[in-house]
Amino acid sequence: MVQSQVSTVLVVGATGQTGRHVVAAAARQGFTVRALVRDADRARAVLPDVEIVVADLTDADTLTDAVVGVDAVIFTHGANSYGDDEVFQRVDYGGVVNVLRALRRRPVRVALMTSINVTRPDNGGYQGLLDWKRRSERLLRASKLPYTIVRPGWYQPRRGGGLLLRQGDTGSGSVSREQTADVLVRSLLSDAAVGKTFELFAVEGSTPVDWDTLFATTDPDTPDSLDAVHDRATLPLDREPRLVTGDIEQFDHR
Repeated sequence: MVQSQVSTVLVVGATGQTGRHVVAAAARQGFTVRALVRDADRARAVLPDVEIVVADLTDADTLTDAVVGVDAVIFTHGANSYGDDEVFQRVDYGGVVNVLRALRRRPVRVALMTSINVTRPDNGGYQGLLDWKRRSERLLRASKLPYTIVRPGWYQPRRGGGLLLRQGDTGSGSVSREQTADVLVRSLLSDAAVGKTFELFAVEGSTPVDWDTLFATTDPDTPDSLDAVHDRATLPLDREPRLVTGDIEQFDHR
């Protein structure tokens, strides 16, 4: 899908701390924004000027109406990091599974926000959360939908306007939620961002003007690979839960 074909964008996690910035950034770019929410009254209080669609991200049957007519989906959802493995599976991973299932192979553009350190095996109490986020990445790559996967650094208030895109999941640094939102939305407008996974950090400098050139600084993921280009070989597929390998088999269009 080329950028000119993107018109209506579904934002998953729209009332979250990053999702609200995504909604605003998408509106600034002229997209018709549809916010996927669980609580309509709360959503209308914080997002008064966008279309609201109520659904349960953990229930694929409720998502059918949410995806009707959308050209792109931006995922910014996530469970509380103090949750347990079942919650991470159901929300961080299951939310992606269910939206892809509701799309029924329609070739929509997808921008998925995960996190730095998803390939590391030494994340302590965050390991479960990050492993399920990485599994959502793998599922999206297997689907062969045109995607961009953004792994932001830790969140801090905006201090500089420059952005650094890294790959291999070995870097560290911070970025603001507003900058992350801008990158997710801008990725929908650039063919240079398609099929790519990168970490995102803020650096000193000016806000990017030429986004195609910025995205072009990264390498595309290897076709038919479930992992991002330059990722470390961790989380072996043959040791994954049957639920995960079954989902990959279902969505695998490589």
